Amino acid sequence: MNLIDGKKIAAQTRERIKAETEELVKKTGVTPGLAVILVGDDPASAVYVKNKTKDCAEVGFRSFEHILPASATQEELMSLVGELNKDTAVHGILCQLPLPKGLNEREIINAIEPKKDVDAFHPSNVGKIMIGNYDFLPCTPAGVMELIHSSGVSVSGKKCVVIGRSNIVGKPMAMLLLHENGTVTVCHSKTVDLKAETLQADILVAAVGKAKMIKADMVKEGAVVIDVGMNRDENGKLCGDVDFEEVKEKASYITPVPGGVGPMTRATLMQNTLTAYKLAMGLE
Repeated sequence: MNLIDGKKIAAQTRERIKAETEELVKKTGVTPGLAVILVGDDPASAVYVKNKTKDCAEVGFRSFEHILPASATQEELMSLVGELNKDTAVHGILCQLPLPKGLNEREIINAIEPKKDVDAFHPSNVGKIMIGNYDFLPCTPAGVMELIHSSGVSVSGKKCVVIGRSNIVGKPMAMLLLHENGTVTVCHSKTVDLKAETLQADILVAAVGKAKMIKADMVKEGAVVIDVGMNRDENGKLCGDVDFEEVKEKASYITPVPGGVGPMTRATLMQNTLTAYKLAMGLE
C-alpha cells in the first residue's frame, strides 16, 4: 500500500502557483484577487473561509471576504455578486455552499460571471467540462485527478467507479475520468449491487458522505482508492467514506482522511483563481 499524501502534493502546487504569481505581478502590476462570500455562521464553512484566506496569503493573492448574516435576503446576495462581477480587482468569486434555508443557490451560481466562477459551477462552465473545452474544473474532482496522476497510474483503459452523483463531485469526476479514457461507472443510492460494481474498479472514488461505508470486501486487490468523504466516526474523529484501516491492506494507492483530497481541493481553488486572473489580463 502506498499512501497518496495530499498535503505534500498541495504544498508543491501552492509553491508553483506562488512562483508564477510573482512573475506575473512583476509583469502586469496587478495582483490576483479572490472574493469569498459566506452567508450565516456555519462553523465548517467558517473554517473553510479562514483556510482560503490563509492560502491566498501564502501564494500572493489578495483576499476579499464578504460575511453576511443568515438573515441576508436573496436581493442582498444578488446585489453583492453583481458588484463583485464588476470589480476589476476581483478575478475569482466563490460563494460558500450550502446557503441558509430560503436562499436560492442556483440563482446565485447563475449570477456569477462565468470567467470569475472559480468553483466551475455555472452552467456554461459545466457545459464546457462536458465537451472537454474548459477554463476551470471543479476544485475537488480536479484535485482528485492530480492525486491519481501523482501515483503514476494511468487512467486510460482502467475501470473507474465513482460512488456519488452530486453536481459538485460525482458527475464532474466521472467526466474527467472519461476525458482520460477511463471506462466509468457512476454508482448511487439506487444502484442495485454496489459491491459487485466496486469490486470491478481499478480506480475507486468514494464521494457519498457516509462514514467508513467502503469495506475491504468491496475493494479489488491493487485498486487505487480515492476517499472524498469528510465525516465523523462514532468517536467524533474525522474519517472518510472508506474504512481506511481495512482497505489499506488491499489498495495499491490510497488517500487518507484528513490529509488527502481536502488539501488538494484548496490548492486547486488557488490554481483556478490564477487561471481567472490570466483570462482577465489577456494572458491565457
